[in-house]
Amino acid sequence: MTSSRRHHLKSLILQIAAQWLEQETADTAAAKEAYMAETCAAPDLSGDLAALQEIAKKLAQVLDKIDEDRYDAEAKVAKTDKEIEDLKLKVVELAGVKKPALKKVRMSADAMLQALLGGKHKVTMDLRSNLKQVKKEVKEEGAEAVGDWRKNIEDKADRKKMFETS
Repeated sequence: MTSSRRHHLKSLILQIAAQWLEQETADTAAAKEAYMAETCAAPDLSGDLAALQEIAKKLAQVLDKIDEDRYDAEAKVAKTDKEIEDLKLKVVELAGVKKPALKKVRMSADAMLQALLGGKHKVTMDLRSNLKQVKKEVKEEGAEAVGDWRKNIEDKADRKKMFETS
């Protein structure tokens, strides 16, 4: 899509959105007018001075009541806003510093101890060096040992004793 085509489409979308906003404000104003006409009837001003003063006093009382309600609502909203901010701060405090996701690292035991202990690390963790060395005995068996199994029983008994004692 070319930039001119994209710009043209964007301007069309903005024009449609502006029309929708104008329509919405007009609908809101019409709804306000309908509500006011329904709930507040036009005052009857065809009376004498005392009747007009009485109407003015009633309107003043209604205005005072509305102002009190508005003030109470504003105070309630301010209180809840403050509570919301306090709770947000508590959430941030409780969350603390986010721990990053751990990555798999290939590291030898020596390198791990070096990273954990720093320069104090002197011992090497060569696990193979700590294993017991087993000497393999190479026995030369002749052709006679292959045929008769009873001749090797004593040798195998010695081998079995070696494993049992260690």
